[in-house]
Amino acid sequence: DQLNLGFLGMGFDPLWSRADVPVMPKGRYEIMRAYMPKVGSLGLDMMLRTSTVQANLDFDSEADMVQKFRTSLALQPIATALFAASPFTEGKPNGFLTARANVWTDTDADRTGMLNFVFEDGFGFERYADYALDTPMYFAKRDGRYVDASGQSFRDFQAGKLPALPGEYPSIKDWNDHLTTLFPEVRLKAYLEMRGADSGPWSRICALPALWAGVLYDAPSLAAAWDLVKDWDVQDHERLRRDVTRLGLKAEVAGRTVRDVAVDVVAIARQGLKNRACFSAGMVDERGYLAELEDIADSGVTPADRLLELYHGAWQGDVKRVYADFAY
Repeated sequence: DQLNLGFLGMGFDPLWSRADVPVMPKGRYEIMRAYMPKVGSLGLDMMLRTSTVQANLDFDSEADMVQKFRTSLALQPIATALFAASPFTEGKPNGFLTARANVWTDTDADRTGMLNFVFEDGFGFERYADYALDTPMYFAKRDGRYVDASGQSFRDFQAGKLPALPGEYPSIKDWNDHLTTLFPEVRLKAYLEMRGADSGPWSRICALPALWAGVLYDAPSLAAAWDLVKDWDVQDHERLRRDVTRLGLKAEVAGRTVRDVAVDVVAIARQGLKNRACFSAGMVDERGYLAELEDIADSGVTPADRLLELYHGAWQGDVKRVYADFAY
């Protein structure tokens, strides 16, 4: 209170302009800020005005990774709709339910998106490594300093021909650093990152790992989830990713509404958590963390829909009320 500070869980800053946001003084961000406008119109918004909550999930083999990657990537827009919570920009409705997700559609096509090759026959670690090698670099770090290598090729780096560091060859740390500059909807490292959700209150922060653990950490649930999406094609994935930014649970895919799919996914996750039977915070299992997602899916009303209802009603068009009503 003394500093007049508050913490708010949303996917996009509801009030500030880009110019209002202070810049974190970090070397890699300076490089990224210069590069972003060359490859998309919304990359600076991604850096300065978006906020997400993510969940990281393990795999125990390459085959397990492939199945979990495919299933979670196909379902990522469903999570985006369930967690949609960014309908305001600079104090006004912006036409989206999740402006954060829309930002990612025009940030940098080389390193974002649905990664359609994940669904191709033969996908595995090697194919993802090829994707990473073909994604332009941002930087290399030498002696604590970020060296600008934006737009340059990691394959050239491997050959000792990186223009930014001629004659030098990459270390494993360079490779790991490069992997952190890929931003697809699901990212592969030594685990799988679920990257599709807007930030939100504690209840949804806890709901996100519960959702994905229930779907991915129980074999029957993983199989059931794959059955939901296995017939979706590339066009379905791409259209769905874009449609949920504006339509949320009212979007459609393969003849079904996203709400209908979401109801099924949350039910699958619930059964998966029951099967896992992991004692948590005094509960016999983790199903309680899904309560808010069950309400959202059953009602078809996203968090963003509720925010817009308040804006047009009790808040009387004053977005600043969000800081009083929804701050942590």
